Amino acid sequence: MKEFKSGVISIIGHPNVGKSTLLNAFMGQKIAPVTPKAQTTRRRQMGILTTDDYQLIFLDTPGIHQPHHILGEYMNQEAESALREVDLILWLVDASKDPGAEDLQIASLMTGIKKRAPMILALNKVDLVNPEQLAARKEAYAGLVSNAEVFSLSATRGEGRNELLESLVERMPVREPEFDPEQVTDFYEREIAAELVREACLIHLRDEVPHGVNVRIDEFIERGEKGAHISATVFVERESQKGIIIGEGASMLKKIGITARQEIESMSGRKVFLELRVKVEKDWRDDESALRRFGYKIETKKKK
Repeated sequence: MKEFKSGVISIIGHPNVGKSTLLNAFMGQKIAPVTPKAQTTRRRQMGILTTDDYQLIFLDTPGIHQPHHILGEYMNQEAESALREVDLILWLVDASKDPGAEDLQIASLMTGIKKRAPMILALNKVDLVNPEQLAARKEAYAGLVSNAEVFSLSATRGEGRNELLESLVERMPVREPEFDPEQVTDFYEREIAAELVREACLIHLRDEVPHGVNVRIDEFIERGEKGAHISATVFVERESQKGIIIGEGASMLKKIGITARQEIESMSGRKVFLELRVKVEKDWRDDESALRRFGYKIETKKKK
């Protein structure tokens, strides 16, 4: 009889390398928001992939970056905490670019961990480079860290994805599953709904607005065969941003609502009525009390 394998895998990398895209692809369904904009992921999220032979517990993490506010510091802490007490670290990098400052930051971070888990280095977006470029990038990225197996893949197109998954399973310890086979994430449905509304904002809004957006689910009411009624508030940092999100004749808010509703319905498999409103929470990304109200577990900064 084949032994069952189970383990925890932390997916790390700088913003916009495709961590959430890869997680969704492994899961075969969308559980994490994905947009072309950096820093889409703000919280650590589990993706739990269970088969008859194994259970892989992926930790999708915020991109490690140079923070400019308290929220950014929190996101880095979320990512860094996911490097400890895991069975394997999957470091995802962008094969279409040379290693940058944020890659060096991650390499330095992992070098400083005394008891680091084994690592796989995966070069994503190989569909965007030619073979000569890929060979040079492999060498450059592999030089940043020692004792890491190197893979190449395209998370969106699927090249190399199955080979990577097989290697992940092979490296997992023999262990009983930690979660019920039906569970696919540690996020509740209302939390995923909030992330999908924010994803819609990131897709439709100008570059200067979306990262100042936060979404709170005010009501999530099940209505049996009629589906669900969701009421949500979109928070922004300035009054001018509120006008941009609403748009002329509420046109932009309608676009955001339609996109978000379609994604939530696809995720939940039922009809959804989605009601959105917009409020200003001035400079909330640098406000500890506001961040806590929004559910971020912010530690009080020590006074110098």
